[in-house]
Amino acid sequence: MLYDVRLTLSYRYASKALNARNLLRVMPAQRSGVQRVIAGSLTADPTPGERTDRSDFFGNAVTELRFDQALKTQRFHLSARVERLARPTELDLSARLTDLPRILRETGSLSPEAPSHFLAPSPAVPTVKDIAAYARAQTARAGTVLEAVAALGSAIRRDMRFDNAATEVDTPVAEAFAKRNGVCQDFSHVMIGGLRALGVPAGYVSGFLRTLPPPGQARLEGADAMHAWVRAWCGTQTGWVEYDPTNDLMVGADHILVAIGRDYTDCAPVRGALRAFGEQASDQKVDVILVR
Repeated sequence: MLYDVRLTLSYRYASKALNARNLLRVMPAQRSGVQRVIAGSLTADPTPGERTDRSDFFGNAVTELRFDQALKTQRFHLSARVERLARPTELDLSARLTDLPRILRETGSLSPEAPSHFLAPSPAVPTVKDIAAYARAQTARAGTVLEAVAALGSAIRRDMRFDNAATEVDTPVAEAFAKRNGVCQDFSHVMIGGLRALGVPAGYVSGFLRTLPPPGQARLEGADAMHAWVRAWCGTQTGWVEYDPTNDLMVGADHILVAIGRDYTDCAPVRGALRAFGEQASDQKVDVILVR
């Protein structure tokens, strides 16, 4: 599938903001055999005084910006053409849950893709006893890792309600789980915490999801949004698989990968610091357009 992706992130400040520094992780990722970025452009308005483009530990594209001038507004615009390949349907060749601890002990790699980085608690996904108990209950009949991933993902979709007004970006995962509602970030953090409690390495994926309008209605410009889902390590033979608990499905050609990490803190689209007084307002507009 070939897509044109457009993203605009806008910020407005009540007073002039000084000494602004930003880290952006919004450029779609290059992943051999899965996704190819044919062209991509990321611009900022106003123009920053300094810009550095690099990769972080996990291989995500990172843009660092420094603004010398006082700011009343900021706008970041991404435009990219991306080819996304669907993962073929496979037999379940994942490890048995009972064998996974031994397999992990035998996996000595410390590369960015190594499962060892994704098993311990992380800043946004600490150990939560209620989530661990829930994960064990929902996967009691699972024999393989892949079966556990699907069972837990389906249970989260069944038991949690999507509500974009229920949580904030910094809402603790324990609170979102207790409420049983939230957004894709919350669904993903709950699933990551549950899988890790089972001994399954799990991480966070940020990206874009193509959405379709209701039958008979025109597609709205800017109607799409950035999305999040989960990656889980299923053993040496199967490796990493990706699952979308918000929609209860294995990730396919409608999901466009941007960044991977232990949780949202490793993948946040925009992070930064500045000096300002008063409130700020932000707006996000995303378009994912199917080319063919």
